[in-house]
Amino acid sequence: MLRTVVCVSGGGTNLQAILDALDQGRITNVEIRAVISNNPGAKALERAASHGIEGIVMSPKRYPDRESFNEEFTGKMCELDPDLIVLAGFLVRIPPQMVARFANRIINIHPALIPSFCGVGYYGLKVHEKVLERGVKVTGATVHFVNEGMDEGPVISQKAVCVEEGDTPEILQRRVMEQAEWILLPRAIDDIANGRIRVEGDRVVSCT
Repeated sequence: MLRTVVCVSGGGTNLQAILDALDQGRITNVEIRAVISNNPGAKALERAASHGIEGIVMSPKRYPDRESFNEEFTGKMCELDPDLIVLAGFLVRIPPQMVARFANRIINIHPALIPSFCGVGYYGLKVHEKVLERGVKVTGATVHFVNEGMDEGPVISQKAVCVEEGDTPEILQRRVMEQAEWILLPRAIDDIANGRIRVEGDRVVSCT
């Protein structure tokens, strides 16, 4: 059973997609050990509670400096001892010591086709705003492992989504969620839990 911790900052729609996939048997061999949020008012914590999952608030604002937060956050994660950490809309940068401690065991969902529209400043609705400003015709989502860089880890999977005439950032965000994020993230977790993929160097390869 893959012990998993999910980190979320807001509404938790990707967390809900994971919980639904677990309930429906589309994710197997996985136990959600806890949900961590930097936002005490995050709806994601309510979603966790409704499934009997422990909710933990870890906010940088509660600490005198970032170093103190990083140490405490990493310590809490080591205490939980997950096999996999899932960043499902988590707007806090993962401490370098946590990345090192959990190498190739942290995955993230990004609402664009990496390496486009990613890196510092590209998160949440801002990604879709930039996509529309640039006028591209295809966007999508990417699931990737987390390394020391920003959205630079090995890509697990991607799915394209068409940009349509008249899209607003909010409409496009919803379409990317429905057509890509909510499909890719549960599938990636299931693939990891059942040994279908592994990291080789800077690439993710299939084990089947």
